[in-house]
Amino acid sequence: MQRRNPSLLASAVLLALAASPAWAQAPADAPAEANPTNLDTLIVTGTRVSDRTVAESTAPIDIITPQTLEATGTVELATALARALPSLNFPRPAITDATDAVRPAQLRGLAPDQVLVLVNGKRRHTTSLINLNDSIGRGSSPVDLNAIPIAAIERVEVLRDGASAQYGSDAIAGVVNVVLKGAGEGGSVAARYGQYSAGDGEQYQLSGDAGFSFGENGKLHLAAQGGHQDNTNRARPYLGTVTPTSNPPGKVVHRYGDPEIDQAALAYNAQWSPAEGVEFYSFGTASRRRAISNGYFRAPGNPNNIRSVYPDGFLPQIDNLSQDRAFVFGLRGRTAGGWNLDLSYNYGQNQLDFDVRHSLNRSLGAGSPRDFYIGALEVTQNVLNADFNKAFDLGWLDYPLTVAFGAEWRSEKFNQSPGELASYVAGPEPGAPGAQVFPGFTPADASRRNRNSHAFYLDLETDVTDKLSLGAAARYESYSDFGQTTSGKLSARYAFTDKVALRGTVSTGFRAPSLQQQFYQSTQTVIVLGDPNPFQVRTFAVDDPAAIALGAEPLKAEESTNIGLGLVLQPLESLYITVDAYQIDIDDRIILSENLRGPAVARFLEARGYPGINGGRYFTNAVDTRTRGLDIVGSYRWPLAGGALDLTAGYNRNKTTLERIAPNPPGLTAGGLNLQRIGRVERGRITQGAPRDKFFLGGSWNTGGWRFDATATRYGEFHTFNDDPSGARDQTFAAKWTLDLAATYAVNGWEFTVGGDNVLNEYPDEAIYANSENGQLPYSSYAPFGFNGAFAYAKVGYKW
Repeated sequence: MQRRNPSLLASAVLLALAASPAWAQAPADAPAEANPTNLDTLIVTGTRVSDRTVAESTAPIDIITPQTLEATGTVELATALARALPSLNFPRPAITDATDAVRPAQLRGLAPDQVLVLVNGKRRHTTSLINLNDSIGRGSSPVDLNAIPIAAIERVEVLRDGASAQYGSDAIAGVVNVVLKGAGEGGSVAARYGQYSAGDGEQYQLSGDAGFSFGENGKLHLAAQGGHQDNTNRARPYLGTVTPTSNPPGKVVHRYGDPEIDQAALAYNAQWSPAEGVEFYSFGTASRRRAISNGYFRAPGNPNNIRSVYPDGFLPQIDNLSQDRAFVFGLRGRTAGGWNLDLSYNYGQNQLDFDVRHSLNRSLGAGSPRDFYIGALEVTQNVLNADFNKAFDLGWLDYPLTVAFGAEWRSEKFNQSPGELASYVAGPEPGAPGAQVFPGFTPADASRRNRNSHAFYLDLETDVTDKLSLGAAARYESYSDFGQTTSGKLSARYAFTDKVALRGTVSTGFRAPSLQQQFYQSTQTVIVLGDPNPFQVRTFAVDDPAAIALGAEPLKAEESTNIGLGLVLQPLESLYITVDAYQIDIDDRIILSENLRGPAVARFLEARGYPGINGGRYFTNAVDTRTRGLDIVGSYRWPLAGGALDLTAGYNRNKTTLERIAPNPPGLTAGGLNLQRIGRVERGRITQGAPRDKFFLGGSWNTGGWRFDATATRYGEFHTFNDDPSGARDQTFAAKWTLDLAATYAVNGWEFTVGGDNVLNEYPDEAIYANSENGQLPYSSYAPFGFNGAFAYAKVGYKW
């Protein structure tokens, strides 16, 4: 049983009670008596009852409004959500290859792909990227939230509860449902400019949306967003011993920070009703993001440099182009028997192209190209859904019983395409083959994989009395590659009074292994902090004979059990508090093994047809975990003369423990090998890599035409681990506070905003020298708020 610090918990409760960025921030001209938390907002996530509100939900759910998403200087959806939700973590890793460009977010301390993302209630496809480097979310392939333009969003509903029985695979930590704007009128345009106080990271963006009506029965809402972001750099000069192969002293040669990004995104949402009770609908998004991130600098005397090509050394760059497409077509209606129906087709696709710039293939000599096409990854999703629901009036129940059932068919594809010959070939010259920083995908790496699944579900929900609400759901799914699974969920809510209610859920869930986790394969250049020598590490598909010899097995689905218990309090009309405790057990959790490296591994792999490879790794169901945590959320509106002050507070604390680690495979200790499949680095990343707690207190003061926003956030301590068994290079990073401020003036539909994020210019603790690459990389990529410092911005917008 987890023991908690009573004073810390009591402090969090008191702060939530006393005060509280706002979940549902009121516009500047809203009347003082309006409820800022939107407790009466009808929700569509976690329930199939048509009139369920936020306040009546049997599970914790947050409503994030456009005002909240736009209350800070960010244009990234994931960053905005992380600042509004205490249980969401979104670090900003650097020098982690394509992860710099498609960063993962995690909910309740779990893996990024253990969260299901919906758009208008329909499953969103994942990114084609698989995160392989030393970052939070290593081994995951989640949804790219930042491909969805904020300008298109009506609200975001975040269900903090297991929901596999309702929605299927991935909904272990919770569900993020992005609801798009759909009004047939109104709109907005906005321009934004910002820069970091260090003088870099310049950003500018244009966005807009507009609604159109077609007669009395049709409407269309369009949105677009585009902008540019310069890179940031917090690297420092080399402070180590000068050798013929070392970096030059006193000179910054690395680039450590956010990548350079150019991005554009579009969205549409349309409905047309040709007759009463019949509605055709369609919505979709498209985005294009080009991100240029950086690898490790190759010194002039590095054995893999050619001085006649790069006399001063070179900094290779990874040029990623992510193209994302999604659309849904559907029909809603009502049958003669009174059943509501929803029939839909859902398509999603993401393609990630890799290019390497300013590099060389050492084995090709001085004639090597400098730029390379590395290859591409692509995922495609096709989904057919048929959903039905009806409310039955039964004589023995005071309220209707809502019965929902449906079926789903889903097809998934994963393609890995090879790069150009020079990007991977081993030439006649000595040195590492392939493009430096990221060797190309070879024809042997390339593959085209697919699978399909089908599912059936049943969902029952009712208010037994005016105080007691009950729900039950069950879902059966069958996958063509790993078999079948059944999930279930029970939920209840009891209102003791209008001001106090107790709610709870018990559910089982699962997450199917992604095709990327099963079949992605490539060789990458890996730098281990503290070791100046780069390693060529092979990521093996689980069915590769070499991986099998090292202990790889076919992947199974992760299975989860989720228990939640919450208290809902509304002691005053304008004060709303929720306290929710949870426990999430995950069996057969899929993770990426340690980098199994060393001279013995190199000989082992060479004997199996992989010359020049120093190490290997593969995905495995090697651990069981338990996550226990607590969410506290409170909001309060304080009426003032001429306006109102909206306060919001949020606190999350969670702890993940390893309940089981599978025995080390015999292949890792045979033939001169002495390796651990799951070592101390990966164990530490899972259990202590993310902050154990997070708290924020925000306020929005509306008076006349002015609105003033302030949010203070405390990120708890986090830890990094090294494979040094002595633990001498492990490090604990202290908790830090950040402060965001903004002021907005509204007049005649115009809004003018100036603001600053992290205005106190807070940075995480610096890494110890042994982990800083001789002082060059001073901060950890695990830092939950990044390491860019203060950011100032200005916005101007017009709404109609």
